[in-house]
Amino acid sequence: MKRGMILVTSRYERYVHWFLAISCLLLCYTGLGMMFKELNFLGVIMGGLKGMKVVHNYTAIVFSISLLLAIKMWWKEAGVFVFPEDLEWIKAAGGYLWHVDKVPETGKYNPGQKLFFLTVAFFGVIMIITGFFMAFPNLFFLGADLLDWVYVLHVLGFVVIFAFFFIHLYLGTVGNPGTVQAMINGWVTRAWVRKQHPGWLKEMEHEGTLIVYGQEKNKKAIS
Repeated sequence: MKRGMILVTSRYERYVHWFLAISCLLLCYTGLGMMFKELNFLGVIMGGLKGMKVVHNYTAIVFSISLLLAIKMWWKEAGVFVFPEDLEWIKAAGGYLWHVDKVPETGKYNPGQKLFFLTVAFFGVIMIITGFFMAFPNLFFLGADLLDWVYVLHVLGFVVIFAFFFIHLYLGTVGNPGTVQAMINGWVTRAWVRKQHPGWLKEMEHEGTLIVYGQEKNKKAIS
């Protein structure tokens, strides 16, 4: 670890992130295997279609808990838009779609990241609710005529989250080099933070709460 690296995510944040990400991927895998007869072979490693359904149902519990923890943990910073700062960032498209001499500063999470978080939170909750009634259709209280819509909403949630996952994967790796480290060990370079979270960096430095590797006063916080 190089001196001067900045800690941007805690161990707890990383655990929640990876439990959510891995359970989401496993749900997509098993869901596809159950949805299309042509993809039933995906369940071979789980003992067949029945085994795949069991894995899907238990993974759904992990996903549900992880999503609720993520919403609770990140809502304050990533679930609320702040104006006019976020609006200025949106007008400039964060510098992703065209050249911008200086990207408007935002808090720890920019509007693009907030949109991703809110999308996953919203459609994730829809997946949890619809998945519950798909598993226990007798508990659906709106009548049998509307039960089919539960399946439609579940598929819609899958399509949206699956699409956003690949966008998130690209921006977290190739699109923004160095970003993946934030969710592997939590440490990133100052240059990365200055580019991705300039407003947050200034705020942490002003408050004296920035954790920098190698600084004596941060040793206790790091451990």
